[in-house]
Amino acid sequence: MSHTFTAALIQNCAGSEVEANIADTLAMSREAADRGAALICLPEYFSALSSEGPRLTMEAFAEAAHPAVPVFSELAREREIRVLLGSLPIAAAGGKTHNRSYLLGPDGAIVQRYDKIHLFDVELAGGEHYRESATIEPGREAVTAELPWGRLGMTICYDLRFPGLYRTLAQAGAEFLAVPAAFTKTSGEAHWHALNRARAIENGAYVFAPCQCGEHAGGSRTYGHSLIIDPWGRVLADGGEEPGIVLCEIDPAKVAEARAMIPSLRHDRRYERIGVL
Repeated sequence: MSHTFTAALIQNCAGSEVEANIADTLAMSREAADRGAALICLPEYFSALSSEGPRLTMEAFAEAAHPAVPVFSELAREREIRVLLGSLPIAAAGGKTHNRSYLLGPDGAIVQRYDKIHLFDVELAGGEHYRESATIEPGREAVTAELPWGRLGMTICYDLRFPGLYRTLAQAGAEFLAVPAAFTKTSGEAHWHALNRARAIENGAYVFAPCQCGEHAGGSRTYGHSLIIDPWGRVLADGGEEPGIVLCEIDPAKVAEARAMIPSLRHDRRYERIGVL
């Protein structure tokens, strides 16, 4: 369908107290719904974010026991909206954790789940380093979900640096790409806007990228600047560096318009081999 709708991104600075973070983001989500949002997207680890050195240290819950799921399911049901829970730490077999995103439907039910595929194991300048794989079990499957306005491709944070994933989602029909994140301030200042714009441009898709901001328990800092980007690569909304709500009217017809002008999805070719001199 091509009718317009309002999308909202929630930008928060999560501490280590789960209930306080849920209350904070729920209040912002209710305000966004009051302002007409039909789709609300929250960041990666919006319910808690803490670290010790390079390792994440948040408590993991069984899916049925995470307190954020019923709270936001009730909001979705009450307002008859869609809610993307950017990601939650969900207990996995073997003592590790899934970094898992959920899409909730207007009946409050879980429509789709996505486990983050690419894990943030990096060495930045000045000794800043992260080892997400020390505690997180990677996902294996790219997933999409149907919205009333088109198909949503679900990703999380570091996935943003792997354009093949987004191409796969776009070729599977995704017209909207979700990138909930807790992008570090260091890498965000250098790459966040460029990477999100590139994913929108190369796939002719909207990008919804809610990102945490500020300093978190353990000393890590996230970049903020939650972004809504149109299929031509224009930044329609930028959340800046403070907690808040980003709202924007979305016109799904712009996807077909961009893809008609530059039909790169139809021009994809397989490469048989790499020539070496």
